[in-house]
Amino acid sequence: MTSVFIISAPSGSGKSTLVSRLMNEVENLTFSVSYTTRRPRGAEVDGEAYHFIGRDEFEARIERKEFLEYADVFGNYYGTHQNELQIAENKGKDLVLDIDVQGAAQLKQRIPDAVTIFILAPSLEILEQRLRSRSQDSDAVISRRLADAAREIRDYRLYDYVLVNENLELAAETLKSIVRAERVKRIRVEEKIRPILATFGQALGV
Repeated sequence: MTSVFIISAPSGSGKSTLVSRLMNEVENLTFSVSYTTRRPRGAEVDGEAYHFIGRDEFEARIERKEFLEYADVFGNYYGTHQNELQIAENKGKDLVLDIDVQGAAQLKQRIPDAVTIFILAPSLEILEQRLRSRSQDSDAVISRRLADAAREIRDYRLYDYVLVNENLELAAETLKSIVRAERVKRIRVEEKIRPILATFGQALGV
């Protein structure tokens, strides 16, 4: 059974770093590469960070119902193709998605058993410091990101877990622990349990 882990956070909360640590340090995970209509930034390579496509093509894929979820963020579409889940199942791995609050809500409706994790900076001030330290955005963009963050955090109650990223090492270990703990929930390992129970029944004649 493939487990689905949905991770969301306001921009600047450290989500990308934590997801990278998770993927590198926990076995049998595969990362869902989203489709987007925004242009590549810096050294981004198509098919790695994102699948970059045009707006017309994205909307055609919406019409064909190819996406498990999609959202318009800052004027660009982002979406998860339904093939991502099939690929993870074929590999026998669990699927990790890095998507925003809109997409997470849609995907949770499609996959109710998905595990949702919200990453939060310790304060608005620290979030702003992190955004400015990246030196990627103008003051206007930073203001918009902070306003969006204020709206996004109102939905934290919709998530199964809320992780405050105050200390990177502690947050990374907590995120890994969430994934490992979810993997041993009875409902997620039922298929593995049944054949084990069968051997006891055969041996004891019950």
